[in-house]
Amino acid sequence: MAEKDLTAAAPGIRRRRARFGILAVVAAVIGVSLAVRSWSDGEGTGIAPQALAADGAPARAAAAAPAPPDPVAVVNGEKISRKDLADQCIRFFGEEVLENLVNKQIILQHCKAQGVSVKKSEVDAEIARMAERFGITVERWMTMLQEERGIAPVQYASDIIWPTLALRKLAADKLEPDAVELQKAYEAKYGPSVRVRMIVCADLDKARRAHREAINNPESFGELARKFSDDPNSGSANGLVQPIRMHVGDAGIEEAAFSLQPGEISNVISVGPQHVVLLCEEHLPERGIALADVEQELTAEIRERKERQAAADVFEAIQAEAEVANVFNDPEQSSAMPGVAATINGRKITMRELGEACIERHGANVLEGLITRRIVKQAVEAQKVQIDEADLDEEIERAAESALAGETPEGERPDVQKWIDLVTEEQGISLAVYMDEVVWPSVAMKRLAGGTVEVTDEDLQKSYEANYGPRIDCLAVVLNNQRRAQEVWEMARDNPTPEYFGDLAEQYSIEAQSRTLRGRVPPIQRHGGQAVLEKEAFGLEKGEMSGVIQVGEKFVILHCLGQTKPKNIKFAEVSDMLYEDLHEKKLRTAMANMLDDLRTQAQIDNFVTGTVQTPERLSARPAQQSPPDEEDVPRAASAPRRRRQ
Repeated sequence: MAEKDLTAAAPGIRRRRARFGILAVVAAVIGVSLAVRSWSDGEGTGIAPQALAADGAPARAAAAAPAPPDPVAVVNGEKISRKDLADQCIRFFGEEVLENLVNKQIILQHCKAQGVSVKKSEVDAEIARMAERFGITVERWMTMLQEERGIAPVQYASDIIWPTLALRKLAADKLEPDAVELQKAYEAKYGPSVRVRMIVCADLDKARRAHREAINNPESFGELARKFSDDPNSGSANGLVQPIRMHVGDAGIEEAAFSLQPGEISNVISVGPQHVVLLCEEHLPERGIALADVEQELTAEIRERKERQAAADVFEAIQAEAEVANVFNDPEQSSAMPGVAATINGRKITMRELGEACIERHGANVLEGLITRRIVKQAVEAQKVQIDEADLDEEIERAAESALAGETPEGERPDVQKWIDLVTEEQGISLAVYMDEVVWPSVAMKRLAGGTVEVTDEDLQKSYEANYGPRIDCLAVVLNNQRRAQEVWEMARDNPTPEYFGDLAEQYSIEAQSRTLRGRVPPIQRHGGQAVLEKEAFGLEKGEMSGVIQVGEKFVILHCLGQTKPKNIKFAEVSDMLYEDLHEKKLRTAMANMLDDLRTQAQIDNFVTGTVQTPERLSARPAQQSPPDEEDVPRAASAPRRRRQ
């Protein structure tokens, strides 16, 4: 989206974090993440304080919970109420979080009906088991979840581990292996196996050719595997694969392998889109371990393997039996049941509960957006900026024109409705949210920052030279070590030919393109953002080699192949286009800088995160209607502006 630099004002527009897919069992069981809840201190079900018990009474821990902060923030003396935050969270995440609450309530009610409980100690033990499985401490595991997935410890325990354990208990009778399953698991792990070589072909005719040659000359099977096999792993190993065991993979391959005698070759076996030929080398005996000695181990493995599907089946069954009314998404029901988000078997989830759940899951992030938007609104009011519908429509059309540039015929207006459909579907937001949280802030910041944007004649000339002027065609070696760069430079100096320079690039360059293409890099333009590199390049004559040029933390050596001819385009033909492009880029930079400046100079009391920001110089900010200090004006503003005629 063209407005992506303003998403700080609407964090919900930054597409939501991946849901709790860390544990495949939970993803398979519930299919959605569950809303953030807190833990009770007791040994009961371990449900959230804000959640209600299955009989509709408040959970006992809820009474002891401290009152949530209201207001949630104060921005330059203006309050943001908890209701404001809840409403905004619901706008972005209400549907998702409600689904989570409904699913958890379904599980909770069924647990109550079946007399199933999950103790806090069981949850703690499961978390420790998961951490141990990854070879790290619980503290490190929780930190990793928080930093990499945005899942708080309370959220992980209550909304991932608790439902997993609850469904596991509900599915307990489906997890116990029977005698047949136990025997198969024993044979798979400790029974006999067959050592084979294998040829795998994607094409049936190719597999048949390989089979014919193998039958005619069994001794060459390894060579034929290298020649015919489309599987690089077995092909490169002359067809060798891990010994084939029973009840592990494809039944057809296993049956064929165990039916072969050493030295025999199978027929062509079709396995889905692939076709396999086997050569039996040796039958390996069972491992000599009694079933009774490993029965407990195998039972645990079978239970774990069955757990995912069994829990998913249980949840699907209890979900189908539950009477759920989604009031939130039904205007008629919302009118009939004001303040209710959903009902599950008669148990109500109120809009207030939904709002609190949304705040717990997304509140800190959404509040940052509300704070930023409030700051922008205050600046707009302080500077008496007027924004009307026409301004908003113009901004949407501009965004559509930019996004659909390749689809819009020259001279025609962009398909605004198509753009709106794309952005709302892609971001999963309503048109109202898009207008309020993206379009309005973009227009507002343009108005606030627009007066500081200047495009000078010098800017236009540099842009013209960068886009249409001559460039340096060259070879380059890029290195990350100065000593090695000096060594490569000395080798190149002793043999200053393009061919040898290409050899050096292929051998030493750390940059993929120059290494693969033997030093070839895109021609270097003027004013491209690498002043030192550009100066060195444009100072070279054809056949000359540069010194070692430091660019950031890298070191570059150039070999000049010559200078390209400038494009035959006159400045007057493209000046307006260059102006528009430069103005847009500078405007975006000015908008981002001003937004950062407004945030930095705001007095912000955030009671959700417990942080306070006190500005150093309130009097210098636009929001206080005072002229900016000279040091606060973007550099471009000091140059005379070139105005379009």
